[in-house]
Amino acid sequence: MTEPPLPSSRDEAVARFLLNARNLLGDKGFTTDPDKMDSWLTDWRGRYTGRALALASPASSAQVAALVTLCAAHGIAIVPQGGNSGMAGGATPDASGTALLLSLRRLDQIRSIDAASGQAVCEAGVVLQTLHEAAEAARLRFPLTLGGKGSATIGGLIATNAGGTQVLRHGTMRAQVLGLEAVLASGELVDLMTPLKKDNRGFDLKQLFIGSEGTLGIVTAACLRLLPAPIGRATAWVGLNGIIEARTLLRQMERALGESLEGFEVVPAHCLESVLAHQPSARAPLADRHAWNALIECASATTDSSGLNAMLETSLGAAMEQGLVIDAVIAANETQADAFWALRDGISAAERALGPAMQHDISVPVDKMPEFILAASPAIEAEFPGTRAVAFGHLGDGNVHFHVLAPAHAVRGEWENTHGKVVSARVYDLVAQWGGSISAEHGIGQMKVAELMRLHDPVSLALMARVKAALDPADLLNPGKLLPAGAKR
Repeated sequence: MTEPPLPSSRDEAVARFLLNARNLLGDKGFTTDPDKMDSWLTDWRGRYTGRALALASPASSAQVAALVTLCAAHGIAIVPQGGNSGMAGGATPDASGTALLLSLRRLDQIRSIDAASGQAVCEAGVVLQTLHEAAEAARLRFPLTLGGKGSATIGGLIATNAGGTQVLRHGTMRAQVLGLEAVLASGELVDLMTPLKKDNRGFDLKQLFIGSEGTLGIVTAACLRLLPAPIGRATAWVGLNGIIEARTLLRQMERALGESLEGFEVVPAHCLESVLAHQPSARAPLADRHAWNALIECASATTDSSGLNAMLETSLGAAMEQGLVIDAVIAANETQADAFWALRDGISAAERALGPAMQHDISVPVDKMPEFILAASPAIEAEFPGTRAVAFGHLGDGNVHFHVLAPAHAVRGEWENTHGKVVSARVYDLVAQWGGSISAEHGIGQMKVAELMRLHDPVSLALMARVKAALDPADLLNPGKLLPAGAKR
């Protein structure tokens, strides 16, 4: 009879770690049960599935710090995860099963909302929609929103420097963060929560963690800016002949509407038709089909809805007289405005239902975006016969979602991992040629690491690697995300 192998020292170290972690967090905060971990091991898009040593769900910043200290002592890698709604596989562990999946979802307290200062202090696991509702109850608003607001968490939004539909006026998540609290790879808790408008005590260290995708530290809480709740809102759906006209209209709206202009989204006919087919209850805002559509939204804390509607109607009327706008409708009420946004927010799900596709979250300068779309779309379709390129999204800030739909009868899962990767590399080549970014708001994750290494400035990459080495020398924090695991630094 063959004797079972003696446990290695590494096996013993892992066993001790698991025991100590369970003792630290208790059964509610720690599990190795495969069934309980399963749903968190695949990313939102279903592209990446990994394995984990265990799932840890600490309930406080102190527990996160103690757990990371324990991981550092045992050499256990950590994959932080918020709402698991990311688009680049940044919160999914690899297939080795050696990393700890660290969920921040139990850190879900809004510690305070201060109406006088316009600030909220939130833990990392607070869901974006929950913050919106809490701010609204205090007659305030948090000026960042996106389609996944019901699952995206504050920590995840900070880690990826999320954008959304109001960046045109209010900026990305980076602009909303006044202070933050994070746990370093050593287990030390760094407190950068003081929201000073002027502070010249050296580096603005909180900026290191925003957009770092959990590779430099684990955000556990943040102080966020809030704005007065708007008293007025006006939303319009506009039909246009082309994307060039959309840019011209954007510039005219910026001049006419000023700071009240919050959103300017572009939707081509194909995307609108996909949503209408996918959502039987949805209705087209305009009677006729238009090659391009624009979704325009204004909001103000000083001008009411009737005033904004009048401004928007006057501006659109002038654009129609110029032949710039073909048709337009201004939402008559909040329900209709929300229906317009539901059409925009439903694009990704509708196109996913059509079949395989490669999604590209890219940006180029706003003034170049229409020409980029007009050049890149036919170039990709000609180079990869049977594909269809569609672009939609945040024209106002130079970020569109450039999707390439697979040829008919392509097999989901196979096409993306073969031909799709070649398509994406070509798209990113074109983006680089136009002076753009291969990731505008969704991060690099594991999906774009190779492309970042191939196309980004090597001096910038080396500097990023040196920062990573300084803060996480053992490469324990989200290894293989943003930068290659174990990359030379």
